[in-house]
Amino acid sequence: MDEPRIWDIVDAYFTRHLAPDDEVTAAALRDSGTAGLPPVSVTANQGKLLQLLAEIQGARTVLEIGTLGGYSTIWLARALPADGRLVSLEYSPKHAEVAVRNIARAGLGERVEVRVGAALDSLPLLADENPPPFDLVFIDADKANNARYVEWALRLTRAGSLIVVDNVVRDGRVVDADSGAEDVRGTREALELIGAHPRLSGTAIQTVGAKGYDGFALARVLA
Repeated sequence: MDEPRIWDIVDAYFTRHLAPDDEVTAAALRDSGTAGLPPVSVTANQGKLLQLLAEIQGARTVLEIGTLGGYSTIWLARALPADGRLVSLEYSPKHAEVAVRNIARAGLGERVEVRVGAALDSLPLLADENPPPFDLVFIDADKANNARYVEWALRLTRAGSLIVVDNVVRDGRVVDADSGAEDVRGTREALELIGAHPRLSGTAIQTVGAKGYDGFALARVLA
């Protein structure tokens, strides 16, 4: 039995007992696949982790950069109180359309707003609205702009807020300082920004499982 297969079996065991998909989340994945969206949503275990982080944080407001089909959005929105707010930014109108349907079916339409357009265009508009600081920011969009997303997350949060950056391992390529790949360069810039910024305290964790070799960064905003 090779290691990837072991990872899959362990992940399936964890998911079955700790984070099983229900009718709503399973339908979100199924409809996203039927619509031709890429199969790159977080796993159920990762979705449950996001929900737990939001609950531990006592989050009332969440910003998500990268909606896809709304699977992670649903996990995060479930952690919010009835009057909570989640703003999710999605580049693709097609993806956003699927996500809005999935979120509505989950009964979370009143808590979630999906905004369509390039995130680096949407973020200044969001900032101009002077919203209350976001308690948690989940970054899972184009990796080339990860550092810029972290910078915007800092502008839109407060002391004590959490910032989560997904997919930071890049199949191990993140250690290649000479890489010309935009996803690697953007991820390295984000990690180095987190490590050097005086208002951030963070770490990064490698993971294995249903999505193979992956990982995420977690940072807390300081005063």
